Amino acid sequence: MKTINLTTQRQAIYDVVRESEDHPTAADVMNRLVERGHSFAYGTVYNSLRYLTDKDLLRELKLGETASRYDARTDDHQHIVCEICGKVDEVTTPIPEEWMVRVAEETGYEVQGAHIVVEGVCGACRTKRKK
Repeated sequence: MKTINLTTQRQAIYDVVRESEDHPTAADVMNRLVERGHSFAYGTVYNSLRYLTDKDLLRELKLGETASRYDARTDDHQHIVCEICGKVDEVTTPIPEEWMVRVAEETGYEVQGAHIVVEGVCGACRTKRKK
């Protein structure tokens, strides 16, 4: 079992991510901490995000963007990204087991898990595009 040391700073950072629905970047977390009256150094925020990810309290998402995003939901789920505005939503539809078996057969890998990022256009951007 991993020992977890949640300092005041780590707890504040964890709370920001946990209470966010938009999968914030480190810069987003920093801005939200400032809004809450905290003044942590950038290094503290980045190191704390790494620590919380290493302890499996957060999930780091690399979604083809320059900056990682963070998710406090660590259960098995996928993500869909809007190609226009960059909005990220969660997908709870399970990955078919047959697909995982076929990937293992094709590659020779022992598949441990998967994180699939689906791309598309969100409803708000589709509406704007039609106007």
